[in-house]
Amino acid sequence: MLSFGISGCVSTTRLPLASSSPWQEIQLASDQTPLDISFVDEDHGFLIGANRLILETSDGGAHWLERKLELPSDENFRLISIDFNDQEGWLVGQPSLIMHSLDGGKNWTRLSLGNKLPGNPYLITSLGENSAELATTAGAVYTTSDGGQNWQGKVSEASGGVRDLRRSDDGSYVSVSSLGNFFVTLAPGDISWTPHQRASSKRVQTLGYQPNGDLWMLSRGAEIRLNQDSDDFESWGKPIVPIVNGYNYLDMAWDPKGNIWAGGGNGTLLVSKNGGDTWEIDPVGDLIPTNFIRIFFIKNSEGNPSKGFALGERGHVLRWVGYSELAS
Repeated sequence: MLSFGISGCVSTTRLPLASSSPWQEIQLASDQTPLDISFVDEDHGFLIGANRLILETSDGGAHWLERKLELPSDENFRLISIDFNDQEGWLVGQPSLIMHSLDGGKNWTRLSLGNKLPGNPYLITSLGENSAELATTAGAVYTTSDGGQNWQGKVSEASGGVRDLRRSDDGSYVSVSSLGNFFVTLAPGDISWTPHQRASSKRVQTLGYQPNGDLWMLSRGAEIRLNQDSDDFESWGKPIVPIVNGYNYLDMAWDPKGNIWAGGGNGTLLVSKNGGDTWEIDPVGDLIPTNFIRIFFIKNSEGNPSKGFALGERGHVLRWVGYSELAS
């Protein structure tokens, strides 16, 4: 189990540039903003995003081809979440779109969500044969065990407007309120969200899970904090401000070697190789005129991160190719 501690605050107007990058820019056949990615197996996967964007790869993400979904031409969906469990896949979009595949994404069936769903679909998780879990922009959580024909609510009431929402491997959720003034958590088996105060007066951008299950928090002012006690969501380390350039961080992730990556506005892509004490600018990300909005390290069937992607606005995507010592 990985564990990372933060013991100070780093702030500078210009960080050193790393001598090399484990990222490679890939060219997409679209300039729409990608929002999520999921793989059927080691080679075959899908990338989705704004304006009905759906791309398919058969070589682990090195190359992508456009796909089309059978949807009415007058409906313009923001495809926001996709997840596969072996050949079975689920895809959701806004407004009120959910689709299901049983053959690795070759064919998709559109399902009905009815007219009473609180909020719009936000996050879909494939749980096994004909089973999935759906979370919405209102903080409602539903499960299905019959291929999406029926959905059962898991929480007694929605949490309200959602700025961002993440799910851990054990089924826990963390969600930031639409205004960023507090966050809520939902443990497996709970039927109601538990509210928590933010770590400082600065509004929260997003939260997520560290490899050891503890939380991380990104706040306005380019501030990073790590939760210090998995049993106490009010316990946060000192703020880390790696760089002050007028842009906030939008996502964080840990690579296969345990290094921390933070992405944000105006090509901001930073790495810390010592648990957050010092940071470097990634030389590939630094040249790309985009806002990095999501960073993914995707686990293989053995549960180990085997591939990674950094998604940027306007069709910019970086693919993880690894450090030179890993490739040798």
